[in-house]
Amino acid sequence: MSSLENKSEAMNHFTTCTIIWVAIITTGTAGAAEPVSFTRDVRPILSNNCYTCHGPDDAARITDVRLDTSEGLFSRDGEITPVVPHQLKASELYRRITSNDDDERMPPPDSHKTLSETEKETLRRWIKQGARWEPHWSFGPIARPSLPRVKNSDWANNEIDLFILAHQQRQRLTPSPRAEGYTLIRRLYLDLVGLPPTPEDADRWHDDIFKDNEFDTNAYDRLVDELIASDQYGERWARHWLDLARYADTNGYEKDRDRPMWPFRDWVIQAINDGTPFDQFTIEQVAGDMLENATASQRIATGFHRNTMLNEEGGIDPLEFRFYAMTDRVSTTGTTWLGLTTGCAQCHTHKFDPISHRQYYELMALMDNTDEPELDVPDASIDQQVSANRARAAVLLAELPGKWPGDKPGFDMDERFHQWLSAERDRARNWTTITPHRMTTNLPLLQLETEGILFASGDSSKHDIYELEFNVTRSGVTALRLEALPDARLPSRGPGMTNYEGTIGDFFLSEFLLWKDGSHVAFKEAVHSYAKNRYGNKETSARLMIDGDIQTGWSVHQGQGQRHVAVMVPEKPIAAGTWKLVMHFGRHFSSSLGKFRLSVATDNKPA
Repeated sequence: MSSLENKSEAMNHFTTCTIIWVAIITTGTAGAAEPVSFTRDVRPILSNNCYTCHGPDDAARITDVRLDTSEGLFSRDGEITPVVPHQLKASELYRRITSNDDDERMPPPDSHKTLSETEKETLRRWIKQGARWEPHWSFGPIARPSLPRVKNSDWANNEIDLFILAHQQRQRLTPSPRAEGYTLIRRLYLDLVGLPPTPEDADRWHDDIFKDNEFDTNAYDRLVDELIASDQYGERWARHWLDLARYADTNGYEKDRDRPMWPFRDWVIQAINDGTPFDQFTIEQVAGDMLENATASQRIATGFHRNTMLNEEGGIDPLEFRFYAMTDRVSTTGTTWLGLTTGCAQCHTHKFDPISHRQYYELMALMDNTDEPELDVPDASIDQQVSANRARAAVLLAELPGKWPGDKPGFDMDERFHQWLSAERDRARNWTTITPHRMTTNLPLLQLETEGILFASGDSSKHDIYELEFNVTRSGVTALRLEALPDARLPSRGPGMTNYEGTIGDFFLSEFLLWKDGSHVAFKEAVHSYAKNRYGNKETSARLMIDGDIQTGWSVHQGQGQRHVAVMVPEKPIAAGTWKLVMHFGRHFSSSLGKFRLSVATDNKPA
C-alpha cells in the first residue's frame, strides 16, 4: 500500500471519529421527548449521592447493595430489586428516593445529601423508559450512527455534511455559500498542512479547480491528495499527538533545562507521514524496546514515556519525583489509549471509570519496572565521517611500513620493542581481581558480571551506600585498585549513574571505607588517573575519598565514557581474611558508580 493510500485510510479513521462527535453534539441536551442516557444523566446522580455506600469502594461500602453495576441495579435480593425496568412501584430505588419516612428515604438524612426534584424526575423517566444500562463508552464497539433526515440533502457532499446540515436546520440556520476560490484553497492548506499556499501554488490550483468558472471536483481531490502526501501533513497532525504525549524540549519544574526529545517528535511525524497502522503506532511507543531485534527507530518511539517532567533542583528527593513521573505515565497511558481517567484511582477506587484502587497501582508497578538509559541516535553525517576516517586510516596503515626508521644505521626495531616491553613489565603491578560474595545497597541493584565487574542499575538516591564483603586469600596487600568503567547502558556511557544536568554519566564517591575482620583499615595515600569536579572552584581527588569528610570526594566530570582508576595505599599491608568495603556516593543529587571492578596488589611498585 502506498504512503498516500495509508494516509487516506488514516483520514477515514478521522472521518469516523468526526461522525461520532457530530452525533454527540446533535443529541447533547436531554429534552422531554429524548431518551434518558444512563451514562450522561443517571450515573452522575448515583455517583454523587449513592456510591459512597453503594459503590465500588469495598472499604467504604456499608451494604451489599451496589448501584454501580448492572448486576447490582437489576438483581433481586429476596423480594427487593433496586430497579425493575418499566415498573416504578416494583423498583426499590425509586420507592426509597421518593419516601417521606426518614428511616427509609435515600439518601438518608445523616448523609447530608438530597436529590433535587429534577434528579428524581430523571430517574423516574429512566425507569419508565426501560432503565437501559450502558457500560463505559470506551469498552463498547464503535457504532456508525444512522444518517439524519434533512431538507435539501443535495447540499451535502458526504455523510458528515448531513449531520452538520441536520443540526443547522434544528437551529433554523442555513449553510453559508461555498467559499470563493482562493479562500477555499487557503482553508484547505491550513486544515491539512497548517500553512498557507504560496501565491504561485494558489494561482496554479485556482486555475485547475475553477477552470472556466466551474468547480472541478477531480482537481480539488488532487489537491487534497497532494497535501496529504506532503511532509508538512505529518508535521501538522503530529502536533495533536504530541500534545497527548505531553511533548516538550525542556524539563519543566524549577530549572527547565533543555533536553533532546526531538527524535521522538520526528518519529511521530514520520509515522504519520508513513501511514503507520495504529496498532504498530501503539506497540512501538509503549514497548518498542521489547520487540525482538528492536531497531533504533522502535527504541526512539518509547520516548513517549520519557516526556514526563524532570526536576533537577538540588534539594529534591529523586525518589519523590520518580513517583510523580510514574503517576504521570499511568494517567497519560489511560487517557491516551484507554479513554479512561485513571488518575482518579490514585486515591480511591474510581467512581465512574471501571478502575479499582488496586488496579491503578498494579499498572503503576508495571510502569515503574523500567530503567531509563540514554540512546545514541543514528546520524548519517557522523556515519559518513566515520567511514571517511576509516578509509584514511587504511591508507596510512598501508604506507606505514615504508616510514619505519629501520633503514637508519644502528637502529634495531626488534631490540627497541623488547626494551620497551621489558620496561613495561617491570613497572606493572601484580593486580588480582577480587569479587564479593555479598553485596547490599540502600536502593540500586548490584549485579556481578564477568571478570569481576560489578554493574549497578535501577533507581538511586542522593546518598547511596554500597556494602561489599570479600573473602580475600592474598596476604600482605599493599594497594587496592578501583576501576570506574564505561558502559553503553549508563547515561553518557558512564561510568556513573548520574542523570543530573551537567553531570550526566559522572559519579561522586565521597567515602571509601574498609574493614578487615571487623577492624578498620586506615589508608595513607590515594591517587587517581583523572579527576575533575563540575564546580571549577572545588577540589576533587581520590585522596578526598579517604579524608573522613562525606562532603568531599572523587568525580570525573568531562571524562564520561572513559575508564578511570583510583589506587588506595594502606598504612600497613592488609592480611587475608574477611573484608568489608563501604562506599558512600552523593552530595546534593544522585551520583553513584554504575560499573566498576576492584583489584589488590602485594608488591611495592608505584601506583
